[in-house]
Amino acid sequence: MKIIIAGAGMVGAGIAQSLEAEGHDITLIDRDSETIEAVANERDVICMLGSATNPDTLRESGAAEADILMAVTESDEANMICALAARRLGAKHIIARVRDPEYLTQMEFLREAIGLSRVVNPEYECAKEISRILRFPGAVRVETFSKGSAEIIDCRIPEGSPLHGLCLRECAQRFGAKVLVCVVERGDEALIPHGDFVLQSGDKLSLMGEAREVRRFFASVGQKGRRIRNVMIMGGGRISVYLARLLDESGIAVTVIDRSRERCNELCDLIPEARIICGDATHDEVLLEEGIRGVDAFVALTGDDGDNIVTAMYAKRCGVGKTVVKVNMRHFSGMLDEGSDSMVTPKEIVTQQITSYVRAIGNSAAWGSIETLHRLAGGRIEALEFKVGSGANCIGKELRELSLRRGVLISAVTRGEKTLIPNGSTVIECGDNAVVVAPAGLIKDINDLTDGEK
Repeated sequence: MKIIIAGAGMVGAGIAQSLEAEGHDITLIDRDSETIEAVANERDVICMLGSATNPDTLRESGAAEADILMAVTESDEANMICALAARRLGAKHIIARVRDPEYLTQMEFLREAIGLSRVVNPEYECAKEISRILRFPGAVRVETFSKGSAEIIDCRIPEGSPLHGLCLRECAQRFGAKVLVCVVERGDEALIPHGDFVLQSGDKLSLMGEAREVRRFFASVGQKGRRIRNVMIMGGGRISVYLARLLDESGIAVTVIDRSRERCNELCDLIPEARIICGDATHDEVLLEEGIRGVDAFVALTGDDGDNIVTAMYAKRCGVGKTVVKVNMRHFSGMLDEGSDSMVTPKEIVTQQITSYVRAIGNSAAWGSIETLHRLAGGRIEALEFKVGSGANCIGKELRELSLRRGVLISAVTRGEKTLIPNGSTVIECGDNAVVVAPAGLIKDINDLTDGEK
């Protein structure tokens, strides 16, 4: 597909990298010459210097023939103007990044008024992911499928866990919870395991199941964790505003610390339910004075990866059970203790969403389309949710009858409001949502699951 991306910043460049790997024809527009030059030197994409709000620039980029145009500059208003111009020029599908909390309640109006195919808000999606992580204190990461009916939870097996030395088939029999271990990370390896696979302490697991079944599993293996009742947030940016509102809806008390007096005054109006502190949370005396030793979770959300990581480390030394760290550069992730730390990267969240949407457009055929895509194990494995159409070659057969490709695992099937953890006798029906785990890039549509012909 021909795809135009307006904005070559961190988000735009990340999307370009992901979609380039998918084999699409990418054109990237940015008004900053140094940014465009840097991307041109690194990526095999067409780079244009210019303003994406200028119709002449859009015409020159080929917006009239574009399958998808994405407006992901730093300015919400510029993105909306670009989207409106692209719609007038004839772009088929238009995506805009809109981040300001003031626009959150107006999303449907904006989509209809401007003609947007999709609105993406990395900060809001990041806040939702953090709120999910805090619901499962024993989890490192939580991803949802089928509008929340099924979840993939990442967790680490600690020393002394009853899971150590058990094969997966024994786990299902002993603990009873209806969950499926769909990925195991051990050292540098990322594995999609079978029933005879033996777990070890230190393994990082990706568990698939309904939320209540995952909680039941954690309780059975002694990793339930302490319920989180109060959270301290370092940094008062957009993610913090969204997160504070979500946590307040769950009855969780929130303290936000920011070093800017002006921003603190704004936060008092934006999130009046939260306790706002003006101070520098990288100073231990500020954290101690504001009660770091008494909070259940600490979330570091400043724009400085180093400050976020170091301050989260200090919070753990103070006895905080759960820490969540925002990082923009993934190479910092090796500094985190995955036994108690969770890492979120807004750029990667929105990249996954857009990659999923682009694949869905390309695969909207009789056999089904992609609804959701999440990357696991550092991007080496993908979990894809398909809406099963009438032409899918897996319909009406027991899973044991399907000749699945090597490394492919059907990990969940959602039918109506019910989520099934499948076994060999499970039959997929038209209209089901099927979650498939496979090595990255192996599966493009649901008929790629088997070795048979479409």
